Amino acid sequence: MADLPDLDVLLVFFTAAVALGFAPGPDNIFVLTQSALYGRLAGFVVTLGLCTGLLVHTTAVAFGIAAVFSASAVAFNIVKLLGAAYLLYLAWQALRAGTSSLSAENRSRPSLSQLYRRGIVMNITNPKVAIFFLAFLPQFADPTIGPLAPQLLGLGFLFIVATILVFGTVAWGAGYFGEWLTASPRAQIILNRIAAVVFAGLAIRLLTTQR
Repeated sequence: MADLPDLDVLLVFFTAAVALGFAPGPDNIFVLTQSALYGRLAGFVVTLGLCTGLLVHTTAVAFGIAAVFSASAVAFNIVKLLGAAYLLYLAWQALRAGTSSLSAENRSRPSLSQLYRRGIVMNITNPKVAIFFLAFLPQFADPTIGPLAPQLLGLGFLFIVATILVFGTVAWGAGYFGEWLTASPRAQIILNRIAAVVFAGLAIRLLTTQR
């Protein structure tokens, strides 16, 4: 069995994953709107589709990052700088973000299989997810305890567990949560500010990471 980071590292990672899951973004807003439109089950199915897409990103990043990290210190530093720059960009976008419109679209009810496919396609076709994983997962891997690829896969699966818990909660409380966000633009702004602090903190952590 491959070694994994220490429990305290995993707890920090899981806490960050949960916080990021609650930060306003296209995926959780999508779960929220689909749940509000079609019911809680629809939100759960969309969540499973999104997490299936995360499996693809996790596998790709795990093996790609392992190869990059083992290649050279220069490659490691390039990836680190790019990742930090992207995280700072996310922080800036979150600071500048206004409120999101949660108005309903066409209310014709899709099938559960259609909802599942929507989740997969939405996640896989978003290149920012792969770039985010590229920046986020390696911060919590430790090359001194064993191969990186299994560690990154394990972290990716843990991120998926956090996503299921968070998005499942969003789906369950979609009625109340949707009314709250729609009625309180200030709440959206506060959540965006929290997201900005999280992204900026991750960028600083990444910049101080050593190979």
